[in-house]
Amino acid sequence: MQYVFDEVNTLDKRCYDEFGLSEDILMEHAAASMMQYIQNKFVNNEKILIVCGAGNNGADGIALARLLFSRYNITLYIPFGVASKMAKLQYKRVQLLGVDVLDDLSELGIKDAPNVVVDCLFGSGLSRPLDTQSQNLIKLLNQLYAHKIACDVPSGINREGQITTNCFRANTTITMGALKTQLYSDIAKDYIGNVIVSDLGIQRINYETTTDTFLLDNYDMEVPFRTLQNAHKGKYGHLSVIVGEKKGAGIIACEAGFAFGAGLVTAVAHEDLNLPLHIMQNHTIAPNSTAIAIGMGLGRYELKEVKAILENDIAKVIDADLFYDKIILSVLNKEGVVLTPHPKEFCSLLSLCQIADISVEQLQSNRFKYLRLFGQKYPQTVVLLKGANSLIIYENIVYINNLGTSVLSKGGSGDVLTGLIASLLAQGFNAINSCITASLAHASAANKYEKNNYSLTPTDLIEGIKVL
Repeated sequence: MQYVFDEVNTLDKRCYDEFGLSEDILMEHAAASMMQYIQNKFVNNEKILIVCGAGNNGADGIALARLLFSRYNITLYIPFGVASKMAKLQYKRVQLLGVDVLDDLSELGIKDAPNVVVDCLFGSGLSRPLDTQSQNLIKLLNQLYAHKIACDVPSGINREGQITTNCFRANTTITMGALKTQLYSDIAKDYIGNVIVSDLGIQRINYETTTDTFLLDNYDMEVPFRTLQNAHKGKYGHLSVIVGEKKGAGIIACEAGFAFGAGLVTAVAHEDLNLPLHIMQNHTIAPNSTAIAIGMGLGRYELKEVKAILENDIAKVIDADLFYDKIILSVLNKEGVVLTPHPKEFCSLLSLCQIADISVEQLQSNRFKYLRLFGQKYPQTVVLLKGANSLIIYENIVYINNLGTSVLSKGGSGDVLTGLIASLLAQGFNAINSCITASLAHASAANKYEKNNYSLTPTDLIEGIKVL
């Protein structure tokens, strides 16, 4: 996993104060990292348009123009002039070198259309809505048929990861020094492209300090492979899945749990179900159960029974309908509990916990903020907040899974996830590791799906889990 930071100004200052590095040195390395990416990807004499703002993000772009000059066909455009000390310095340097600066983007003819566009307008420090001129410029840049590179953060994404007007749509974002949380808001996912971290004169391990936010990758996934030959089904746990009014949801969770290694899976339901032969059924939780999954498709279920299930000390995953009932308060801050709400359900949970009364839109505008507020009040509860990027919190540490895909935007995908987490809990994994591994496995199986991206079924997803 990689470190992620809310801001990096303090990390830059540490470079100045502790390592004797100047702002100029950091900027030269930022520009050099973009140069190296371009040189590795594009042949000499490619047409490159570099669009620069008035501040230090623009200064990075001006420095890039100097480094690429003569090897590539460079067009430098600075629509708002230069304002910061470093921007003025870098502008003086390109003038001395003889780099031409375009006065008006409309002067670009068809024959001058760029193969590469580099956005150096605003970067990570944007704190206001874009003015009309900036919006029109970004709209024009997005229309160009070219490989698009964003310097630090695509222009239009503000410090909280919001896009208040429009945004540069990058194929690649080269972010400076360290990863930033604003790159991992749900709305940013369609704009950042592939993210590369640039070193700024020292290795990343020296630049970064401690953090409470981490980006997950597939190396963090601990698939429950069986290494012992002397084993039996009881060694791998017994998962009980509460099947409610919408029976399909519970049955999907059963199938997912069995596919991900649970030795035994029992569907708990009031009426007889048409189940696969390997899934058992009972009207009550099996006494040797090691984990419970409850909530998905629950609907109208006897409150007394739900209360008894939640009071059971067995590890459990809670999903869906229970986030609208205050009965869920009884399990918060207990070890071995995983909550898996989508945004609307999480808003209801926040209200029940008297943390915040907000709309889904307000939540989505700053998912990190509200998840952390919940985590501060209930640090022992593991929460997986679903979304384009899933966010997981436990003991005030946030883990980002950005590997999800729109392939998963189908009914039943969340029920598969519940079954995967519950299966690992049943096998003896702790709550946070169960949540991390199941989330990554869920995303990995979806990413390997080879048919049309609108056609995934829960069965397809479960089959993918079998071949990770």
